[in-house]
Order: sequence, then C-alpha cells, then structure tokens
Amino acid sequence: MNAILQSLIDGILIGGVYGVISVGLSLVFGVLRIVNFAQAEFLMLGMYSAWFASRYLGLDPVFGAFISLAVGFVLGFICHWLFIRRIINAAPVAQIFLTVGLLAVLENGALMLFGLDFRTVSTPYQTAAIEFGDLFISVPYLIAFCMGSVVCVMLWLFLTRTWIGKGIRATAQNAMAASLFGIDTQVIYGVAFGLGTGLTAFGGGVILSYSSVSPTVGAQFVTLMFTVVVLGGLGSVMGALLGGIVVGIVQAFSALAMPIQMQNLTLFVFFIALLAFKPQGLLGARK
Repeated sequence: MNAILQSLIDGILIGGVYGVISVGLSLVFGVLRIVNFAQAEFLMLGMYSAWFASRYLGLDPVFGAFISLAVGFVLGFICHWLFIRRIINAAPVAQIFLTVGLLAVLENGALMLFGLDFRTVSTPYQTAAIEFGDLFISVPYLIAFCMGSVVCVMLWLFLTRTWIGKGIRATAQNAMAASLFGIDTQVIYGVAFGLGTGLTAFGGGVILSYSSVSPTVGAQFVTLMFTVVVLGGLGSVMGALLGGIVVGIVQAFSALAMPIQMQNLTLFVFFIALLAFKPQGLLGARK
C-alpha cells in the first residue's frame, strides 16, 4: 500500500510539471491552430535563462523562472511577428516546415553559443525530502508543482478577467467575428504565441532545480509534451494540465511492475487505448 501511495504522490507531482511545460503548446494550438514543433526549444531557452539568472544574478531557479517567462514571451512574440503570422492561413505542410525549421535554428544556435556541455545549478533543497511515515515527498518536485499551480491559476485569471484574455478567447472561438468587434487579431495572435512560449520557458526554469540543461534537452521532452496535449485535448488549457497529471501517474505506476526503460511503452499503450475510445482527448471538444 505504501508503494502505491508513494507512486501516486510522485506521479501527481511530476505530472503537474508536465502539464505546466505543455500548457503553452495547447494554448498556441487553441488560438492560432498551429502545432508548434519548436515548442520544446523554448523550454531549453527557459532553462538557459534561469541558469544565467542563477549564475550571474544569484537567483534561485524558482525565481529565475519568471525571467525565463519574460524571455520566452519576448522571443515568442518576435518569432510570431517575423515568421508565424505569415503562415497562419497557409497549408498545414507550410506550418510544419516553418516550425521544424525554427526548431533547427534555435537548437543549432544554442549549440554554437553554449556548446555541448551540460549545465546545472546547486540549491540547498536539491536532494531534500519531506517524510510522512514511510512516504517521501521530493522538495524540488513539490516546489515545481506548487509554482506550476500558481502560474496556471494566474493564466486562468488572465484569460477570464482581463480584456486581453477575453480577446484571446474570442479570437480562439471565431477570429473573423472578433475582428468585426474591433479586436486586432494579429496582436492577439502575437500575445497568445508569446504567452504560450513563455509558459513553456517558465516550466523549463522550474525544472532546472533538479535537471540539467544542454542545447538538445528539448528532444527529451518534445514527444512527452505532444502526448500530454493530445491526451488532454488539443487546444484545451485545463486538458493539458489534466493530461500531464495522468501521464505522470501512468509513468509512476508502471515503474512498480516494469523496468524504468519500459515506462514510455506503458504510457503509449495507455495513450493509444484511451484515444481509441475518446479520440478528442480527455477535455477536448468533439468535432
């Protein structure tokens, strides 16, 4: 029983982090209807931003993650203005080629600037754990989960209580109708894309407290991010959070009976089985 409870706790904590790094991808698709294959590279940029904030400003990665959020937003807004806005109404193949090309540029640019070295930060709580009898809660995972929850609540408040947030929701539902009501949809698209990349960068800053960063770190998360988003429902912000928690729990419980190398096999079997019965995802809208 303790092993089951421990796996449940671990799965929820790590799953919450999965949801945070994936919610930006879901937001971008929900508003722009573009699948951004370069999304994981903004996770990498967020990790580097938090690393530099820790190295040169002395900030804990948890606080450096807010710098990552700002950097990710600005870079995302610039990428939208320079590239993404030109292919919003283009054929899907053009969107795929552009975002895959952006992935290659960001990854190889990071390789040129930072090299292949793995970089980490040291924090006082890096190996700390809270004990409840026979149960252990990893402090870095708990902090990452709490920070992710706070940002997701702030995102929900932003989308529901502010004029820009309401403009994003209106544009996601019907861009033509939104423009007829005086909403500048191009600005909204830029803000939504920047917010999506910024949230993923924020997640990268948070996980730096227990992970390492290199220019190719995005490859470790890209498949997982798409799995979370599709599982939760494409375009559903809350679905991405729920999908992340489900993925974390499935991985944690599969480790009880299988080698850790088999975690992804169990996850994808579960993923395929669920989509066979609910192809729109857990919270996705039926078309």
